[in-house]
Amino acid sequence: MAGLVGLVVPLAAACSPAPKPGETGGLSVVASTNVWGDVVNQVGGSLVSVTSFINSPTADPHSYEANARDELAIKKSVLVVANGGGYDDFIDTMVASLPSPPPVLHAYTIANTGQGNEHVWYDLPAVRAVADQVAAQLEHIDPAHAATFTANAQAFDAQVANLESQVAAIKQQAAGAGVAITESVPHYLLQEAGLQNLTSPEFSNAIENETDVPPEVLASTLALFSTHQVRALVYNDQTTSSQTQQVMAAAKAAGIPVVAVSETLPSGVGYVEWMQRTITALREAVVR
Repeated sequence: MAGLVGLVVPLAAACSPAPKPGETGGLSVVASTNVWGDVVNQVGGSLVSVTSFINSPTADPHSYEANARDELAIKKSVLVVANGGGYDDFIDTMVASLPSPPPVLHAYTIANTGQGNEHVWYDLPAVRAVADQVAAQLEHIDPAHAATFTANAQAFDAQVANLESQVAAIKQQAAGAGVAITESVPHYLLQEAGLQNLTSPEFSNAIENETDVPPEVLASTLALFSTHQVRALVYNDQTTSSQTQQVMAAAKAAGIPVVAVSETLPSGVGYVEWMQRTITALREAVVR
């Protein structure tokens, strides 16, 4: 799924003067998904009004198609936060069509992991870095509230740092333990936890590309559970197929815990709570 990354637009004035929050309901910010939308909300608080294009916990973000309402939201925005890395190229396409585009932050570029995995919302240090960049952009757009943006970003960073400490504790207790995945979505989290993904790349690549998994690859994947080579199956429950369901059934039949992950936030849940749930489930699955 990875592709060309849009450039991070440097600090720049918005295409129009920053509105006063009390008059407009907040600075208009667009995010490609509600994950990054929540990060913006944590930094901007009541001073921002965020529109997240992809916000359904049951939708496949890779099949999202932008519409005229999205184009209007971007046109009116003072800041856009995209994932980048080929994940949401429709954002760059819409921004490029504007005569006076707003500044754009690409989380994948900010993360600068050197890896070809675009799911950087599971890279906790990268999420802190994105929050800091959001604060810097909002401070430039609305300098009168710079202190508020900085304080909010610092508070959010502290919460994410706490999550990082919990992941580090998993690494201390379960480093080297094997896990299986259906897709590469949780790659960074598993990496930070010191866990080994034993799933063949051919399996996860086929699932991500919506192609059939070769029979021999599926058989070797199912064997990870029947032979108890892994302590958990980390399962993307947002994009499923008959083959991922077969893998889940094999894990459950073998008594292997299934840890659900997703690509957008559940309704009414913020980033920190969402990630806390995932980390807790992962710890309970792999630490013995």
